Amino acid sequence: MNIGTVAKSTGVSAKTIRYYESIGLIPNAARAGNGYRDYGGNDVETLRFIKRARALGFSVEDVGSLLSLWHDKTRASGDVKAVALKHIEAVEERIHELESIRDTLKHLTQCCQGDERPDCPILEGLAGLGGTVETSKTQKKSCCG
Repeated sequence: MNIGTVAKSTGVSAKTIRYYESIGLIPNAARAGNGYRDYGGNDVETLRFIKRARALGFSVEDVGSLLSLWHDKTRASGDVKAVALKHIEAVEERIHELESIRDTLKHLTQCCQGDERPDCPILEGLAGLGGTVETSKTQKKSCCG
C-alpha cells in the first residue's frame, strides 16, 4: 500500500506517518520499484495502535514504550499498567490545571462589567494589575471592586 492509502485507512496523515518514521516510532517502509513507500498490514495495525494511544493523550515517548511492550510477547502486564498509571497521574494534574484556569477565567469575567467603559478586570488580571490571576483554587483574590 502506498502512503496515501495507508493514511486514509488509518486516519493518520501522510506527513505524520513520515514523521513517525523519521523519529523511529515505526520502521521505515519498504520501497517499491518506483521508489514510493510500500506499507503492509502490520504497518497499518501499528499506525492504528499509535493513533489510539495518541488520542488518549500518551506522549510520543510513552507510545514508543507501549509499542515495545505490545510487540514483546513475554512482557509483564504490570509494565504496561505502570505506563498507563503514570499517564493517569499526568492527566489528573492537567485536569487540575484546566480547572484552575477555568475558575480564574470565570472569576475575571464575573468581575468585568462588559459595558462601554474602558476599565476591564480581565485585562488587568492578565497584566497582574488590580488583582491576581489565581494559581490554585485556594489562592483567589477578588478583582471586583
